[in-house]
Amino acid sequence: MTDRFRLTIGQLNATVGDLPGNAAKARDAWQAAREAGADMLALPEMFITGYQTQDLVLKPAFTEDAMARIMRLGADCADGPALAIGGPWRDGDGLYNAWFVFRQGKLVARVLKHHLPYKQLFDELRLFDSGPISGPYPVGPARIGSPICEDGWYPDVTETLAETGAEILIVPNGSPYHRDKLDLRMGHMVGRVIETGLPLVYVNMVGGQDDQIYDGASFVLNPGGRKAVQLPPFTEMLAHVDFIRTGEGWQAQPGLMAPQPDAWEQDYQAMMLGLREYLRKSGFRKVVLGLSGGVDSARVATIAADAIGPENVRCVMLPSQYTSQASLDDAADCARRLGTRLDTVHIEGARDAVTDALAHLMAGTAPDTTEENIQSRLRGVMLMAISNKFNEMLLTTGNKSEVAVGYATIYGDMAGGYNPIKDLYKTRVFETCRWRNANHRDWMMGPEGEVIPPQIIDKPPSAELRPDQKDQDSLPPYEVLDAILEGLVEKDLALKDLVARGFDAETVRKVETLLYVSEWKRYQAAPGPRISTRAFWLDRRYPLVNRWRDEV
Repeated sequence: MTDRFRLTIGQLNATVGDLPGNAAKARDAWQAAREAGADMLALPEMFITGYQTQDLVLKPAFTEDAMARIMRLGADCADGPALAIGGPWRDGDGLYNAWFVFRQGKLVARVLKHHLPYKQLFDELRLFDSGPISGPYPVGPARIGSPICEDGWYPDVTETLAETGAEILIVPNGSPYHRDKLDLRMGHMVGRVIETGLPLVYVNMVGGQDDQIYDGASFVLNPGGRKAVQLPPFTEMLAHVDFIRTGEGWQAQPGLMAPQPDAWEQDYQAMMLGLREYLRKSGFRKVVLGLSGGVDSARVATIAADAIGPENVRCVMLPSQYTSQASLDDAADCARRLGTRLDTVHIEGARDAVTDALAHLMAGTAPDTTEENIQSRLRGVMLMAISNKFNEMLLTTGNKSEVAVGYATIYGDMAGGYNPIKDLYKTRVFETCRWRNANHRDWMMGPEGEVIPPQIIDKPPSAELRPDQKDQDSLPPYEVLDAILEGLVEKDLALKDLVARGFDAETVRKVETLLYVSEWKRYQAAPGPRISTRAFWLDRRYPLVNRWRDEV
């Protein structure tokens, strides 16, 4: 009789700290695997705690609770498939990122993560101890090797597993999204398959946690690197994969081959999912934002409508004497197309009151950005009042270009709880607007069609805090600014490298200075979804006070 091994992949969404909720989700998945006749259920890395836990995992009471939950879950899931689930394990003074495997209610394997990531947004080398390379373990007719996430990116762990008798590699992951991440993962995993000659199952978490988005997109590779299964990104699901033992070892049978969207669609879905998850896991159902008639606020309003439904989005116009009628008309047109609520709050009276209160101190001084920022901060006060009164999370609307160079008012338009476009450069904001106008997907809750008025996309951006103001009065054209910022932020280029690429030396110096002196603002900025390899916060950590400047 042919040897068969049925594996259930749990591409599921865990919530950090929700130990009972995560355990219940694992139990439900195990029951579904049992009903499907599976031999084993594989859940992602650190599933019982959610990921990333950051310093929460250093708290002994939390770790003890997580370990106890895993042991109870393993004991309860006895009459059915093996259960494999990620969580912390403390042994004396050692704390490990572990994967627990239970069969018939007994713990049969505890795999410890060997390679601990410490670059980009990860701090595992600070949190966990490195475990020894674990050997394979039997489940039914198969011997399984399980490199945990980062362990699959290096050949030593998988080669050791192959040499000690592993027949199938199952890799549990908490791998966050960034643009083109699937190709990067696939390249490493194909390498491990070619080196070992073994089939490989990549099981990834899905969902949002703070600024991190876990995109799932789990897959199965057969020996030779041939893809047998590809799950969709950003979708919580279970998938059953059948392996058959052949004369050349185990082979996965062809299964679901979900198409992978292009970078524009994946970025958009990541931003939308990030907002939806942050709201849900924070206990919010509704949002409020200032709708100015500009492209950034229109982009955020659209993401919000797609994430939680237009009926849960409140847009507010906050005009001043410098707000053009065209901007008011464009904002109203955008809200109408999206189907969101639109309120108007005038700030002139409040601005006059603040101006009068400060008049005796400001006498004899010329108007400057101080007066401009008062307007922005009053808008923040009004929006936060609405947020507090109606329990609607305030969304901020600054793009990555503005966040980078500080072209935003601290405690003003930076006020709020979440920023869906924080990691999206201005030039990509424009293109993403055009993409959304031309595309609608089933996972969008907003309406189809041209929801962002074309005139909003095409007009010159302006903060409208003084007469005839345009962004390019203070900044280089966005196509120039974004190219310089990408060189400085994503690629860590020297100024001379950028000048050699044709950028004006003085412009490059100015942008670098703005980037460094705005660090303190970013330190206080709202979180937002990470979609690039160098998002502000955990990916790029600079001192707030920094006198070093590069020279051309």
